[in-house]
Amino acid sequence: MIGAITLLFLGGPLMGNAFAQTPPAADTGDTAFMLISAALVLLMTPGLAFFYGGFVRSRNILNTLMMSFVLMAIVGVTWILWGYSLSFAPGLPFIGGLQWFGLNGVGLETQGYLPHLPYEDALKAADPKYADVVSYAGTIPHQAFMIYQAMFAIITPALISGAIAERMSFRAYSLFVLLWSTFVYAPLDHMVWAKGGFLGLYGGLGALDFAGGTVVHISSGVSALVAAIVLGPRKTYPDRLSPPHNVPFILLGAGLLWFGWFGFNAGSALSVASGTSGNLTTNLATTAFVATNTAAAAGALMWLILEGVLRGKPTAVGAATGAVAGLVGITPAAGFVTPLSAILIGFITAFVCFYAVSFKHKLEIDDALDTYPVHGVGGTVGAILTAIFATTQVNGGGKDGVLRGNFGELGVELVAIAIAYAIAGVGTWVILKVIDATVGLRVKEEAELQGLDINEHGEEGYNSEFGDRPT
Repeated sequence: MIGAITLLFLGGPLMGNAFAQTPPAADTGDTAFMLISAALVLLMTPGLAFFYGGFVRSRNILNTLMMSFVLMAIVGVTWILWGYSLSFAPGLPFIGGLQWFGLNGVGLETQGYLPHLPYEDALKAADPKYADVVSYAGTIPHQAFMIYQAMFAIITPALISGAIAERMSFRAYSLFVLLWSTFVYAPLDHMVWAKGGFLGLYGGLGALDFAGGTVVHISSGVSALVAAIVLGPRKTYPDRLSPPHNVPFILLGAGLLWFGWFGFNAGSALSVASGTSGNLTTNLATTAFVATNTAAAAGALMWLILEGVLRGKPTAVGAATGAVAGLVGITPAAGFVTPLSAILIGFITAFVCFYAVSFKHKLEIDDALDTYPVHGVGGTVGAILTAIFATTQVNGGGKDGVLRGNFGELGVELVAIAIAYAIAGVGTWVILKVIDATVGLRVKEEAELQGLDINEHGEEGYNSEFGDRPT
């Protein structure tokens, strides 16, 4: 038994070649595109760190940065061990199996070959989805697809940190993201994007989610709201809140997010090759790239207009937040809609998110950095608008939306949204309650008031000798 486990860990990434017959060679252009896209998506996590870090008090800047950076370490390991297998290996309609544990069978071939397990023959006889080959991107190495998906798994739980900033212990947070990425993210990922998943286009319900409106933004946004409620408000909320301590950090973070989002959305085409849809030539990477930039610009513009009209002054923070809202809204739709539809999606999503932020403050829920109003609400609006604006003239592999006469697609998206809300909400609540009952969730009141940088990490973001004293 020990020898088998050792062989699995040491030989797993290479064993897939033993099962390959004559796999097609990888396309070098597609492979380069996907590796660059993966790097762009990884850049979004430090970008998110600076975006969130600029909002908090200076005494909590390092802790806030670390709550994003630590995901690159935790999920960077767990995705290799079990996260990818649970997300994409053949299994049940709501979760993958462990055939690819430790990347066993995930090599450099262009298709994912299942290692021969003792029960494999019986599984294949019972269900055809347990075929020898499971291909997600036939022109790139399987490991390239795997590492691209890893970057989504890294940034998604990092988004949740914005809701519980300045009060959750780092140990509890690290344990939370470990459990959340396993028991919430992996099932949703499998249901929407894996072959055999319950919700997606690969033989499931048929929900459209090009790059993560449901899997990434709804799941993290709903989880953030639940976490903020379970954790409770900061001791200074709502009467003694400080303004953002570093607005340039917010703009820097938003810029890095905007830049990285091209890998997030355009990379989800999984190829740079052109194809045909009816009589039209299509290139989904280009389509998603154009839609992404267009919606981000529209979102920023809408937020600035609303601030100028309603509050008298357009703000830098508003421009950054509006851009992010537009990016969130276009994520599920990027590969299914026209540029004009992308403008409308950016406008509408930013408009709704603007009022969602205001409404959240009236409810006095201490979602510290507005994660649910931007990502949860934005992802929900984006999913609904995808069902409205999608067209097979853009993507023949997708479906037409409401404006093209397919009214049933709206119902499909609403079902997918409801299921994502339920899984993220219930799963997050259970995980937090378990952690609270074992290691505890919050830092002590004294530590919270002094700042988490010193108390959780033993260091300061701004040394007093340079004249910057924590506020």
